Amino acid sequence: MHKFEYIWVDGGDPTATIRSKTKIAQEITPIPTWGFDGSSTNQASGDASDCVLKPVRVYMNPLETQSSLVLCEVMNVDETPHATNTRTPLVDIVSNNIDEPLVGIEQEYTLFKEGRPLGWSSKKAPPPQGDYYCGRNKGENIARHHMEVCLKAGIAICGINSEVMLGQWEYQIGTVDPLRAADDLWVARWILEKIASFHDVTVSLNPKPMAGDWNGAGCHTNFSTKEMREDKGIYAINRAIESLEAEHNAHIEVYGADNDKRLTGLHETCPIADFKAGVSDRGCSIRIPWQVAKEEKGYLEDRRPASNCDPYRVCWRIIKTICQSKETENDSRS
Repeated sequence: MHKFEYIWVDGGDPTATIRSKTKIAQEITPIPTWGFDGSSTNQASGDASDCVLKPVRVYMNPLETQSSLVLCEVMNVDETPHATNTRTPLVDIVSNNIDEPLVGIEQEYTLFKEGRPLGWSSKKAPPPQGDYYCGRNKGENIARHHMEVCLKAGIAICGINSEVMLGQWEYQIGTVDPLRAADDLWVARWILEKIASFHDVTVSLNPKPMAGDWNGAGCHTNFSTKEMREDKGIYAINRAIESLEAEHNAHIEVYGADNDKRLTGLHETCPIADFKAGVSDRGCSIRIPWQVAKEEKGYLEDRRPASNCDPYRVCWRIIKTICQSKETENDSRS
């Protein structure tokens, strides 16, 4: 007997979350389509409640024996993509993309216990920020447990670190193709929720988990095309930044709810209404890492996405802006 944990993205508004249900079967393959009550996930009405789960990627489940994690797209009963299915548009834009985009995603999150960030006292705020980033923070056992499980599951996790606020951490996914990066991030989020519950804490993806002089939480997205990674790719990077500036508002619209509380111009952010790019500048919308500037090739970092963003929508928007502008530019030269 084998256990299949079907995982999907719900219709949460304004922020989608993860759902899952378990099927026990005698055969490991083929993994069948399944269904769920969409009226309980904000994805259907009660009089037409059936939604379909279409398996799209399978991972080993290290949390249980004889178990797999099955990431699914939500479909309508007529086999068309559901309105909340943001993965299909990314599949379409990535397929046969001549720019060969690659993505790395930095997921920040905050651990909570008894209604406050892990390590915070119920009587007073902790010492100011300064010692927590890559230093003395709370929750390392949880972050490392999550990292080990992700590695065993086959997720492209490439690092972790403690973050600027007490109780705040980050893990990185990539660098891989955009679809793989987004898929892996959703499953990594599911795994983190389960692991946190083992340790009697919860995970918050709120982009501004604590008001006041405390850092928010982002989901910085590193992006490159083949041309950016080649010699003199800095010219392609600069063109991409010009395109990103022109479409700034369209990006902000899909970069996560309550992002205005985080993008204030303080705490390593650029004000949400502004757009700025620079080398090594974490107060920018788009940062060019110093080694990229030095080598004149590599990638750019979009620092605008919030921690609660939908990575499918973020990756789609970046590709749409950068790669489409390149296609338009090529057409005008022909």
